[in-house]
Amino acid sequence: MRNERNSNEILEEIVRERVQKIKKFYVHLVVFSIALLVYILKTYFGFPFNFWPIRFINAFFMWCWAFIIVVQAIRLIVKQSLLGKRWENQKIHEIMEKEKIKKQNWE
Repeated sequence: MRNERNSNEILEEIVRERVQKIKKFYVHLVVFSIALLVYILKTYFGFPFNFWPIRFINAFFMWCWAFIIVVQAIRLIVKQSLLGKRWENQKIHEIMEKEKIKKQNWE
């Protein structure tokens, strides 16, 4: 009973961490989209966005930011496909078996 509850807690923690990473990625993507819109309006349509933080948005900054977002997306996709549900279940089972062995050695 305790191992089942413990495995559920571990699984819940893993899922919670994954959801937090996905949420952070989506927030980052929305902020990037807004900055990209401002950059396009400023550069190609001549909108006078010259106040402090907007003034520093240039092509180099946007390319670097886009690269960072692509790297984050690749990390999420690769981790999801390579380290998916089956891998998590195997790891949880492996950890539970190690805990059982430790517990049996102490008894």
